[in-house]
Amino acid sequence: MDKEDQRVIYFKDELNDEFCDKVAIEKTIDKSYVYIKKNPFWHIGRFILYRLIATPLAWLYLKIKFHHKIENKKVLKQAKKSGYYLYGNHTQELADALIPSMVSYPKQSFVVVNPSNLAIKGIGKVAPILGALPLPSDIASTKNFLEALKYHGDKRHSIVIYPEAHIWPYYTKIRPFRSASFRYPIKNDLPVYCFTNTYQKRRGKTPKIVTYVDGPFYPNKDLPYKDMEQDLRDRVYHAMCERSRQSTVEVIKYIRMNDDDNGE
Repeated sequence: MDKEDQRVIYFKDELNDEFCDKVAIEKTIDKSYVYIKKNPFWHIGRFILYRLIATPLAWLYLKIKFHHKIENKKVLKQAKKSGYYLYGNHTQELADALIPSMVSYPKQSFVVVNPSNLAIKGIGKVAPILGALPLPSDIASTKNFLEALKYHGDKRHSIVIYPEAHIWPYYTKIRPFRSASFRYPIKNDLPVYCFTNTYQKRRGKTPKIVTYVDGPFYPNKDLPYKDMEQDLRDRVYHAMCERSRQSTVEVIKYIRMNDDDNGE
């Protein structure tokens, strides 16, 4: 990509800056939100929408727009008879909702999302059917959320988390992320994998996405609990940083802005 075509974004805070084009709409998830659906007709509807319609369309979209390719998926075979947690870097709006289902296939994937996703017009209603698990807003809903994570793990599903939390389009490095979300696989005694989306140069302005899968990672149970979380997070972060070096094109250049800099 020519330098004159490269977009530049200035950032201050790697943990909290958000560069998604959509304006987030506040949504509260309280104890009335039903995470675990028991209605058989809901599950039939999910199978039709998720597996027969959404999955083929997702594959087609990713292939046409990004020439998407997955590398090292074979490591997931070690978790064939169990559920697992899957952590990835957050660099696309639509594609990040689709790639986990490609990586996890043939397992069903359920993605932990910000509650604001359920407030998006037209998408919010079907997001739970497609596997969205919104983060809870209070103590009561947190209990239900944790029960849902255990339920999906017991069902041998893939539980997907974007620990960076915020979308930085086409970012080619891995941003620092907190260790809090790693308490879930430790609590549910499930293996951890990670996937790293990298960008490869090709003709045209849209680069190819190559997704690398790594793992499994298991907690070091000789450590105190908080240290166990941090150690697991650090090993996943290191693996993702190593894979991110495979990117060969930088569509958007991200530059840290100093406190006294206005970005000009």
